[in-house]
Amino acid sequence: MKIKPVNTERDYRIAMKRIDDLIKKDPRPNTEDFHELDILSTLVEAYENIHYKIDAPDPVEAIKYILEEKGLQQKDIVKYFNGNKSLVSAVLNRKRELSKSVIKSLHEGLGIPYEILMA
Repeated sequence: MKIKPVNTERDYRIAMKRIDDLIKKDPRPNTEDFHELDILSTLVEAYENIHYKIDAPDPVEAIKYILEEKGLQQKDIVKYFNGNKSLVSAVLNRKRELSKSVIKSLHEGLGIPYEILMA
C-alpha cells in the first residue's frame, strides 16, 4: 500500500480511480485493501470539502422542491404554517422569514433538515 496526499486535481483523479478499483474488490474488514480504501476515502473527502464545497440549499427552494417531489400544493402545507395561508405565500415569495415554530413543523412534518431550513 503506497498512499500519497491528495493535493491536486491529478492526485484526486488517481485516488478516485484507485477507490473504484478497491470497491470492485469488495475488501474484507481489517485487510490491507480495506485500510487503503478507508484512508483514500478520507483523503478524497478532505480534498472535496475544500475544492468542491457544496453550499446548503436555500430554505425556500428546499420547501418548493419538497412540494414538487411529494406532489403537494401550497394549500397542503398550510398546517405547518400555523394554519396561515398568507404566511405560506409570503415565505415562498421571500417576503417573510421562517419562524422557529414553522421550521420545527416543516422539519417534523416534511422531514426537511433543520440545517437547511435555518440556512
